Amino acid sequence: MPRSRPLHRNDPAKEPLVGNVKVTREDWLNVALDVLVSDGVEQVKVLALGDRLGVSRSSFYWYFSSRQDLLDALLKHWEDTNTAALVDLAGADAKTVTGAVCNVFRAVVNPQLFDVAFDFAVRDWARRSGAVRRVLDRSDAKRLDALTQMFARYDYPPLEALTRARTLYYMQIGYNDADLKEPVEDRLKLVPMYLYVFTGRQPQPDEIADFTTYAKSLG
Repeated sequence: MPRSRPLHRNDPAKEPLVGNVKVTREDWLNVALDVLVSDGVEQVKVLALGDRLGVSRSSFYWYFSSRQDLLDALLKHWEDTNTAALVDLAGADAKTVTGAVCNVFRAVVNPQLFDVAFDFAVRDWARRSGAVRRVLDRSDAKRLDALTQMFARYDYPPLEALTRARTLYYMQIGYNDADLKEPVEDRLKLVPMYLYVFTGRQPQPDEIADFTTYAKSLG
């Protein structure tokens, strides 16, 4: 999810708000997400969020019962977006395992599908909360299971499927954490070798071409 999404009332693509409604539940979630990513969970405070939105906190309680309710909604949103996107694409149809890994790559290069900053904000949050840590562990397990099943579909033995899934997943987390600011062209040059390293099989030229076109289309 891109940072600082326009408020509903300022978005010409959205239906006009009616009555005295100035902001939506989605607006509250979006601004809370922005603060979570930029400043950490401690700064996700109702009054401060209301100031950003230009509304009183009474608007907040129309949508949420408490700050904790908002935090729970943020965490669920993370599961429903980041985790769901990776799991879904790991299970997408592909003729080859290298094509399947390209599907996973489509998630991690597209912030509309997998918001890297949101993911790391949740990981940082989990260091301060046992409850969030449990949700994170559950999501990591879902992601790894989906990747393991992906490799298993292409006849890798169980232990090898798990090991390759872990290698792919934890490498991606480490790559994101390194924040290399690598030019897209440089990153794309390495995709064929990444695919070979992750799978032990050579990718098809059309798979590389399709993924390259997709990645470049994201800007």
